[in-house]
Amino acid sequence: MHSYLSKSDLFKGRHFEQEIIVLWVRWYLRYMLSYRDTAEMMAERGLSISHTTILRWVQRYASEFDKCWSRFATPAGTSWRVDETYIRIRGNWAYLYRAVDTLGKTIDFRLSPRRNVASAKAFFRQAVRSQRRSPDTITLDGYAASHRAVGELQGQGRLPRLTKLRSSKYLNNLIEQDHRNVKSRLGTMLGMKSFASTAITIRGVELMHRIRKGQFDLRTLATQGQTTSKIWAAVLAA
Repeated sequence: MHSYLSKSDLFKGRHFEQEIIVLWVRWYLRYMLSYRDTAEMMAERGLSISHTTILRWVQRYASEFDKCWSRFATPAGTSWRVDETYIRIRGNWAYLYRAVDTLGKTIDFRLSPRRNVASAKAFFRQAVRSQRRSPDTITLDGYAASHRAVGELQGQGRLPRLTKLRSSKYLNNLIEQDHRNVKSRLGTMLGMKSFASTAITIRGVELMHRIRKGQFDLRTLATQGQTTSKIWAAVLAA
């Protein structure tokens, strides 16, 4: 279970108001901006903030924002398209495991320093926990380690034996296209410095991606007709 900070605790001790922090973290994660870009935009509005401050905000709040929004997440489908893509961190490759359903809704994602059976198994276990149900179908490409991971999880009872495993490059075009949407944002970020900070940033980027896809049910917050800023305030306060 996620632990949630209250809104007062979340922004306690910050020099700037909550609305400013939320706005600029959200814009950095959503749009093709560098930290220096966001600092310049704030300066144009009369706010003197260094780009390193915005970096610290992203590292502090991206995960917390994801927790808050996840309370309103709607379940994805049970036909999964799974694939991994590459992220370069300080000159080394890391591997971003991702899955979407047949409608393109994000199921889950996981950054791993390695691409092997153990990493694939860890991703599938995480995805099942986050969705709170197992898939009916898993579609993979031809990479043997991912196929082996599914087989081992079925043998261990972590995935149902009735889960159908398919191998299709054509059917996985959907997840490959979805990779591009996420990596286009990551590609403009000037140099990932560490695995931990990259994982946090990706979590925020993936959150923005899910929001654009409409994967959250906010009807209980009565947000119809409200501005984006007010919707965010309602989510964080809920």
